[in-house]
Amino acid sequence: MKYILSIDQGTTGTRACLIEEKTLNLIAQDSKEYPQIYPQPSWVEHNLNDIWSTVELTVSNVLKKANVLGTQIVSIGITNQRETTCAFNKKGDALSNAIVWQDRRTTPFCLELNEKGYAEFIKKKTGLPIDPYFSASKMNWLLLNNQNVKNALKNNDLRFGTIDTFLLYKLSDTHSFKTDASNASRTMLMNIATCSWDSELLEFFKIPSSTLPTIEDSFGQFGVTKNLNFLPDGIPITGILGDQQSALFGQAGYLKGEMKCTYGTGAFVLLNTGPDLIYSKSGLLTTVLYKHEGKCIYALEGSSYIAGAAIQWLRDNLKIISKSSDVEPLARQVKKFDELKNVQFFPFFAGLGSPFWNSEAKGALTGLTRDTNQAHIAFACLEGVAMSINDLLNAMKLDTDLEIKTLKVDGGASANTLLMELQATISNTVIIRPQVIETTAYGAALASAVGSKTLKFSQIDETWKKDCEFKPKEEMKSYISDKKILWGQSISRFFT
Repeated sequence: MKYILSIDQGTTGTRACLIEEKTLNLIAQDSKEYPQIYPQPSWVEHNLNDIWSTVELTVSNVLKKANVLGTQIVSIGITNQRETTCAFNKKGDALSNAIVWQDRRTTPFCLELNEKGYAEFIKKKTGLPIDPYFSASKMNWLLLNNQNVKNALKNNDLRFGTIDTFLLYKLSDTHSFKTDASNASRTMLMNIATCSWDSELLEFFKIPSSTLPTIEDSFGQFGVTKNLNFLPDGIPITGILGDQQSALFGQAGYLKGEMKCTYGTGAFVLLNTGPDLIYSKSGLLTTVLYKHEGKCIYALEGSSYIAGAAIQWLRDNLKIISKSSDVEPLARQVKKFDELKNVQFFPFFAGLGSPFWNSEAKGALTGLTRDTNQAHIAFACLEGVAMSINDLLNAMKLDTDLEIKTLKVDGGASANTLLMELQATISNTVIIRPQVIETTAYGAALASAVGSKTLKFSQIDETWKKDCEFKPKEEMKSYISDKKILWGQSISRFFT
């Protein structure tokens, strides 16, 4: 049998999946977390060697689990945390830690640009607001502050890229220095209308074009494996998509009007707008969903920086749960909603993204009384995540006049039944969860199959299967109605 290897390089870990080439069934998967590095408050970094090690490990492990040889892999798809910025040399060696998308160190620089009136100039060209979230200000910071990066630029030995570019470069033994349009659209350096690096933006952020990868279609020949100790030479890499775009693709969302929400480290709502380039008036992003045969398909996106990471915070910082899945049974210990009427959890540890865009916002837990306990905090955490996502959905409605009756969901936290019930009730919509919730990794496999020309777009619908759906809970409606009012008042008063 033949298989597609999907490499899903996420914010907190790496996942490798094997998908059978003919049936497109998920056969096996393996995942590995790696350290998060916090040099200062609001700074978040990753060690690129840690990331590469988890790729080697998870790919090796998934082959062993499935008893599959590397020679049975026909193609590779890559999906990745977006905006996270890598600096490496021509040998593929890291010049610094990667600056993660959650990192806020460039907030003063971005505020200065906004104050000087550059917001409309940037948005028109990129579809993005000026925010530390995106890659351009991170590259600019490295050029100004990191001596290794400065020296590499001086010696014509500097490579910038997002994680997909770094992985491709390593997999191909430095032969392929490329990215796809979905990832490039998150750098704030790509002209969203032309899908090419914009000379004015490069000059604006002082980024030399020689340091950037070429922008390719999302499906096609990116390169082949070479000189790896865990895979044979010559396996083609034929699909690359940013993680949120890949998740929508994995939900069979390749057609205009399709929509999904992914509950990962953060939560992201994407709406396929087809070839139409729609500029949001409600705080959403305009982004490239994918580029195929030279044509761009666009999306509107709402970004909530913290979702599953809030649950990890309960686990790692407060230590009120030992594993993430424990949060649901703990939260379900709450029997009376009256006990929660004033308790609010604002998961803004990395600033406030769509639709409000306050990079200086901080997380908060409010409304506590002497009887507040761990169960209340766990419930409020899930509720805060769902409230944040509801703000994204409301912005979608304002921009498109859509009545959102159903919402496809995916990602690790979508396995949390209580979170899905809360989302259905808060957003007054039917939540639909697929059988395969790791749609990010699955989408990369589908992208690889399209790039290898073994899968047609018309066949993608056959790959999606529903697991279950969640409807608004009648017993929660009165409580949620009051909490939504309180949430809106708190956002207006404290965060915007």
